[in-house]
Amino acid sequence: MTTMDSETDGIGLVADDEATRLLAAYEAGSSFLFSAPHGVLLARGVSAIVPKTQCAREELPRRVTDFLNSATEFGRRNPMVVGAVPFGESLPAHLVLPDEVVRAAPLNVVVPQPPRSDAPDCSVRPVPAPAEYERGVSRVLRRLAGGELSKVVLARSLELTAAEPIDVRGVLRNLALADPASYTFAVDLPRHGEDGTRDSFGAPPPLRRTFLGASPELLVSRRGMRVRSNPMAGSRPRSTDPVEDRRRAAELSTSDKDRREHAAVVDAVVQALRPFCRDLQVPAPSVISTTAMWHLATEITGELRDPATSSLELADALHPTPAVCGTPLQRARDVIAETEPFERGYYAGMVGWCDAAGDGEWVVAIRCADIEDDAMRLYAGAGIVAGSDPADELAETSAKFRTALSAMGLDQAV
Repeated sequence: MTTMDSETDGIGLVADDEATRLLAAYEAGSSFLFSAPHGVLLARGVSAIVPKTQCAREELPRRVTDFLNSATEFGRRNPMVVGAVPFGESLPAHLVLPDEVVRAAPLNVVVPQPPRSDAPDCSVRPVPAPAEYERGVSRVLRRLAGGELSKVVLARSLELTAAEPIDVRGVLRNLALADPASYTFAVDLPRHGEDGTRDSFGAPPPLRRTFLGASPELLVSRRGMRVRSNPMAGSRPRSTDPVEDRRRAAELSTSDKDRREHAAVVDAVVQALRPFCRDLQVPAPSVISTTAMWHLATEITGELRDPATSSLELADALHPTPAVCGTPLQRARDVIAETEPFERGYYAGMVGWCDAAGDGEWVVAIRCADIEDDAMRLYAGAGIVAGSDPADELAETSAKFRTALSAMGLDQAV
């Protein structure tokens, strides 16, 4: 593995045959990993944490820009921050300046993860219970019928407790190798009840909580003046029967309900990007797949108007999209808070990186889990629009849970 000293730019580049080795080099508590279809990024160590504010999201892009300028003054060439931004306002963003960043070409091997005989012994508690989730969907549908909203994304969670500490590195490896085309991530977070704050440059306290996942959805990336976003909405579970699997994909491509849901997300993304971009290209949606799901997706591209606009500023303007919240935004937030019996935390937030030049990449934090010692909480949501069926939405969340459950070696109905 090739690395460079942090007195230069802290960034190394390794060959594509090193991608799996880079994945193996990840260590929970001291690393950040971001595996994208175009390459793998591993950040190690923490030089400093972006200062928190009392308001979790207040002027986040400006604070990060000031922070990166300060890091440059400390001798770092084109430093970057990595980390996660939560869904709501109750938690601060957790972004850090790593000691070192190493890159590799993308993973190019798919290793399916079937249930194993040595799968961990876990107890599983759905929150809410499946029947209660269906009742919640029905309540949301009544509010949609009343005309106050057009979409709400309603999530549920699974609380897993294992007999011993969960193998974070193993779960991450399984996620990444099962679907290299997804955005696999792992972010160190402060333990519950701690904030991990460090006001000056230097080593913060160690972190022993990990937020990880394999998201199919790119919120936004910036490379020079080029901007790309790939919103998704509308989905079907995959089937192990090839004929049925193709039927589901075809059904999704022509579904009026799913196309309406998807169009609302695309319109919101375009509206948010238009002040920052010119020459926005918005093609017709396509059907794409992960190992667990079919999705409607639209790849939006454009060119920045102002080179000073950072990837984080773009992501902040987009977050949260209707794909994880709903429309209108604030009313959907209110309904989510009233209906979901848990705090989303970093689920449905965003994970990624931004450097001092403004380049970066941010993904929507879905198909994810929050792991601390022997406890793991999984999250999955479904977009509720007119025409949604409670049983179908429950089945959709169950299918989405399969991504993380398979990485754990578990195969159980949820």
